[in-house]
Amino acid sequence: MSGTSPAPVLEMVGASPAAPAGALSSAVFDLHLMAGECVLIDAQEAAQASAFADFSCGILPPSRGAVRFIGHDWARASEEYAAALRGRIGRLYGPNSWIPFMDSDTNILLPQLHHTRRSEPELREAATQLACRFGLPGLPTVRPEELSRDDLLRAACVRAFLGEPRLLIIEDALLERTPELAIPVLNALAAAKVRQAASIWLSCGDLLDDHRCLPVATRFRLTSRGLVQVREPT
Repeated sequence: MSGTSPAPVLEMVGASPAAPAGALSSAVFDLHLMAGECVLIDAQEAAQASAFADFSCGILPPSRGAVRFIGHDWARASEEYAAALRGRIGRLYGPNSWIPFMDSDTNILLPQLHHTRRSEPELREAATQLACRFGLPGLPTVRPEELSRDDLLRAACVRAFLGEPRLLIIEDALLERTPELAIPVLNALAAAKVRQAASIWLSCGDLLDDHRCLPVATRFRLTSRGLVQVREPT
């Protein structure tokens, strides 16, 4: 008796992002990202990378086609259910993604407290361990504006990897001014791959001069037409 094939973690089928998507508005995307797979996507600029990340997370809706996360079509999910699904995506966001009137630890823990059943002490312990791996002395408890730019980025890494997400999205333009963070992030991605998380590394520069250090399944170029697979030299 044959079993059914597993569904992709992230699937795009003839999908074009609705405005505003800049240079990607006319692109058509087809992608099937399975559990445990990692893709490297070369983007021309950070704005393109962020637009593609928004499209993957259902923040930017499709004008045609379908984008599905763990089998759920973003366009058909209610706002509440879509928010719960995003709780299973770890994304490295920029410095403007923090709630200013909440302490940093609350910012980090809040998505998991809201969308999972894990207790706060358990999540706090896991977040503290991650914080140390990313170079912080512990889980930061001050307001985000009181952290240095580098420490705020380290805190963002903790937030992205907390909760064992099914999909990880890394925009490496955020790491360019703190390149020493690339190795801890790569190590965390390798650990996530072991537990069958899927991941997307959106590259906008030469941070990964030797991208073989990334556990890549496929490499693409992000263009105004869509994703173009890059053939590696043999």
